[in-house]
Amino acid sequence: MNPIQIVIDTNVMVSASRSKRGASYELLRRMDDSRFQVNISNSLLMEYEEKLKAEIKRQGIHGVQRVDPFLDYLAAAANRWSIPMSLPVDGINIEDQFVFDLAIASEAPIIITYNLKHFRGARLYGVIPMWPGDFLKMLEKMT
Repeated sequence: MNPIQIVIDTNVMVSASRSKRGASYELLRRMDDSRFQVNISNSLLMEYEEKLKAEIKRQGIHGVQRVDPFLDYLAAAANRWSIPMSLPVDGINIEDQFVFDLAIASEAPIIITYNLKHFRGARLYGVIPMWPGDFLKMLEKMT
């Protein structure tokens, strides 16, 4: 069976950095699960870096140097895409447009996010915004 292609919104990465108990952290912990494949672009990778480092500094944790090795791992494990153009869509938050564009380019039917309303128009293009916990439940049903 081919792995489900997914795109992980930055808010999920930040949430995982805040707690090791939540679905976001569990999703990242399962990155080597063969049932799904993460897709990234340079823009998304740069946003991950910016937001994760800012969050760690905000928390007062002296672990900013851990972000780069994690992102290196992610870049090696994920499918990387170059996004040549944007497809503006009603119902997609302008700040999350590049996340949606990545989902379209990679043919990922799922965007893992906590901001479902930012991707209201995505379903018209066959892309489902989904909370991390709901995605993990879906994976469990596949077993």
